[in-house]
Amino acid sequence: MTFAAFPFHAVLIGVVSLGLACSDKPEPHPPPPVEPWDGTYTPLVEPSDWVDRGVFAPCSFTPPVGTPIDCDNPALFDLSKCDTATLDSLDPHGIYQVDMRHDSGVSDFAGFRVPVDGSTGSVNVGYTLPTSLIRQQLKGSFLLSARFTFPTGFLHSVFAGCGVSGPGTVTGCFAQCSGRKFLSSGTFEASRMTWGRGESESSGGLRLVSETHVQTHRPADVFVHRKHAYVMSIDDSATKTPGGLSVVDVSDPTHPVIKKKITIPGDSYWNAAWAKDDALYVASKAKGVIVFDISNPADPVFVRSLPTGAPLNVHTLFVDGNRLYAVSPAPAATGETLIFDISSPLEPVLLNRLVTPDEVSWFPSAHDSFAYQDRLYVNQYATGYVVFDVKDAQNPRQLGRYTFSVDGREPMSHASAVGTFAGKTIAFEGGEGTGAHLRVLDVTDPANIQLIGRYKLRPQTSIHNVILKDTLLYIAYYHEGLRVLDVSNPTQPREVAYFNTYRESDPGRSESILDGAIGIRVPGDGYVYLVDLARGLLILNEL
Repeated sequence: MTFAAFPFHAVLIGVVSLGLACSDKPEPHPPPPVEPWDGTYTPLVEPSDWVDRGVFAPCSFTPPVGTPIDCDNPALFDLSKCDTATLDSLDPHGIYQVDMRHDSGVSDFAGFRVPVDGSTGSVNVGYTLPTSLIRQQLKGSFLLSARFTFPTGFLHSVFAGCGVSGPGTVTGCFAQCSGRKFLSSGTFEASRMTWGRGESESSGGLRLVSETHVQTHRPADVFVHRKHAYVMSIDDSATKTPGGLSVVDVSDPTHPVIKKKITIPGDSYWNAAWAKDDALYVASKAKGVIVFDISNPADPVFVRSLPTGAPLNVHTLFVDGNRLYAVSPAPAATGETLIFDISSPLEPVLLNRLVTPDEVSWFPSAHDSFAYQDRLYVNQYATGYVVFDVKDAQNPRQLGRYTFSVDGREPMSHASAVGTFAGKTIAFEGGEGTGAHLRVLDVTDPANIQLIGRYKLRPQTSIHNVILKDTLLYIAYYHEGLRVLDVSNPTQPREVAYFNTYRESDPGRSESILDGAIGIRVPGDGYVYLVDLARGLLILNEL
């Protein structure tokens, strides 16, 4: 599906001339060069992540007034104006992400999975945990229902298809009840998570060099240091499988070798890693920052966990020179960023604990950071993208923030990369969640941050992490795989290559919107190291 609202999304097609004088065909012309950016732009209006595209289907849910109802009653859906015959074209299985629009205009999202073998599938709605499907009919009559149990009762969600609006796309109506009381209804658009827009596996010269299934848990991040890839994994609550660290020798990227796996009982949610000299830093949900000695890169040895005292959840890490920034979403009320001096890499010294004042959000939570030229850019989730002066770690100053609230919808600021273009400081900032995408921000003046560019694919998908390498931006885009953008003109990001990692048939695929390509590094050795939640470590050539 083409997202027409973003005209600067284009694929650069390489042209190879045969150079044969006898050819009857004219020699093709190479694509025109990108004009150098002079730093001028017209600020864009912030549209928010989720854009209300109106009612998705001509159907409705018609519960009887004033009487108890059973939401899981297909007869309560009025599908008389629907082209339900088109549902015969669907496969009886698949993984779908669902954009939900309540009749009140409020947004919601869901994901469901119906296995190929016909066994019981699963679904989640919003931020609920997955639950088993009660109904899972896709072909002919599209009917799905599930019951979510809570301490205070249960929520019953039902989806009824109205018709097929495009390849792999179903529209219809949904209803939600609590007990036998009607709560809400609306329309939906469900997109099957096959490769979007009729794409092939790859474009732009990207090719898979090797693939290593590093885990039985779920890999989330990778850091490459001294010809070793340190792949971090989070625990899998569904299978009760712990996360940990996998050490992979990548001295020959075509034949990676797993050298060691490390798991600590009771401490199995390791989400990020960074290395400096002989030290490897690991972000632990239970123990804060774990320090390993990697003087022997293939054999990390535990040194200590930081900070001392009460347990701390550290989610992401960033090293800039002799500073380590460790971002903690909890237990502090708004989250915090710990600043360490790592002049002695194996002996970090805590300098400060930076807390972002919560001024605008119902869901404050520090998530990630990026340090650049004495500034720290903190992704504060729904509070927004916050900029600090951290030249003096003992006295950081908040310089500004980028946030928005359009029709009550707040940002989910998640990750970023920052660089200098035409003398301006430009941030490439991405959210996480339904509709979340890439924003290009002029942060030269943090007190007056401007939106100058955007890049977005399917509205049901989300990006995760970004890496800026010169004028190329590498994006781990969950279901959309790896996307590479030419950002030499930041106002017009151009997609120049992609590699689709997501396949429904991969063991371990879930119904979550947060599945697919998740972690990425481009260390400058000629390769891209990409982590996919189901496939593990994928190594591709660097463009």
